[in-house]
Amino acid sequence: MNNKKRIVIAGATSSIAEHCARIWLQSGPVDFVLIGRDSVRLQRVAADLMVRSPQSDIELIETDFLDPAAIEVTVNDISARGAVDICLIAQGSLPDQTMCQSSLQACRDALGINGVSPVLFAEAFAKHMSSARHGHIALIGSVAGDRGRKSNYVYGAAKGLVTRYAQGLQHRLAGSGVKVTLIKPGPTDTPMTNNLKMQGAKLAPVEEVAKQIVKAIETGKPVIYVPGKWMIIMMIIRHLPGSIFNRMDI
Repeated sequence: MNNKKRIVIAGATSSIAEHCARIWLQSGPVDFVLIGRDSVRLQRVAADLMVRSPQSDIELIETDFLDPAAIEVTVNDISARGAVDICLIAQGSLPDQTMCQSSLQACRDALGINGVSPVLFAEAFAKHMSSARHGHIALIGSVAGDRGRKSNYVYGAAKGLVTRYAQGLQHRLAGSGVKVTLIKPGPTDTPMTNNLKMQGAKLAPVEEVAKQIVKAIETGKPVIYVPGKWMIIMMIIRHLPGSIFNRMDI
């Protein structure tokens, strides 16, 4: 009998997602399903995890993250082969705000991968989990979704969509046996934020961020800011009056 926890990770080549997977393996072998857009990078992540836990099972799926039909087929196939205990939805990219302002294609791409794609994956898994009355969906949003700022408002708009969607999904699934956790990381030291690091930004260690995410999922928290200081920071930013906020260079 297979007693391994079945964990699906969409956007499995994300540095945060990869570190979460490593932490899950510390508790024992896992039945992983890793979904990504790049087969070479998926294989690299899987090889690292297998070295850490040879007893784990790892399935790799490459699919289109912006095609609703492809997402639906992928999720239906995964769910038909067994109940999913945890689904971590982690895909995303940090777009260049100036490029998004000058190119509508870049703007659309940023909104798609950071906002629409996570929602489509979550909605597809929610359908199966609600029927089974079992499972946990964890969505990686961002503190950027709490208030639009000129430095990254296209990315923030996408993550704001994820925030509102997660709130609605939590409401819909309340009492169903299915849990939803919204994760709001602050700037984290990953390949996605290399440009910020080069500019001297202080970034949270990805290992610590992943540790807090895994703990939040285990304890069933509905929302988590990581690191925790961002809950206070964003509460202040959200409540600043426009007359003050509009004079800030953030």
